[in-house]
Amino acid sequence: MKKYIIAAALMFGTGAVITTSLHSCSTLATTDLGLAVIKRVLLGGINKGANIYGNKEAFLQNNLVDKALPKELRDINTTLEKIAPSIVAKERQYIAEAAVYTVNISKPILETAVNSLNAQDVTRIIQGEKGTATLILKEKTQTQLVAAIAPRVEEELNKYGIVKTINTALSGTNLLGSLLGGNKTNVNAGGLSMLASEQIVNGLFNIIEDHEKQNSASLLAPFGK
Repeated sequence: MKKYIIAAALMFGTGAVITTSLHSCSTLATTDLGLAVIKRVLLGGINKGANIYGNKEAFLQNNLVDKALPKELRDINTTLEKIAPSIVAKERQYIAEAAVYTVNISKPILETAVNSLNAQDVTRIIQGEKGTATLILKEKTQTQLVAAIAPRVEEELNKYGIVKTINTALSGTNLLGSLLGGNKTNVNAGGLSMLASEQIVNGLFNIIEDHEKQNSASLLAPFGK
């Protein structure tokens, strides 16, 4: 690149070529370096999330996962706590069990999305607030992730019979039917698994975002920020 700049300067007899070429090289280097750093940070967050999800106890104890609990499921649990608190504990345990089986489904999808990030994504991340890299990853994969893991989550929850247990505990309250699309006495199994899938996916994004923010200094360093 340096030889090219010198040759161009001699050919045209002006320093303008040097300025333009240096700017182009700098921009290219910054974009490539920045993209590499962004990918490394996001992949680090994905690995962190996968490690947490691979450990049932770590999943249950992580407040970022708990924050991802959908409002509908939180409302159900609030009611259950008053009637049969032990069922809430079982439900959380079973969702944690299901989460373990989703790691090998979600991780490749996320890694593929990270490796597909481009210069436009880098620009948006530079100009955006902390957490923008995770936001872009979420936009690219959230719907796909929920659709991909929902069948496995439903399979696991059905295996443990949690839907039937919740229906029995809340029979006559109408709460589950109104929230999850069942009738007046029964929860829709797909509705419960979908809410659990949303929690699993969004909890993972919360972990990745937290990792990104913790590493924001190294993320922005290549751009002189």
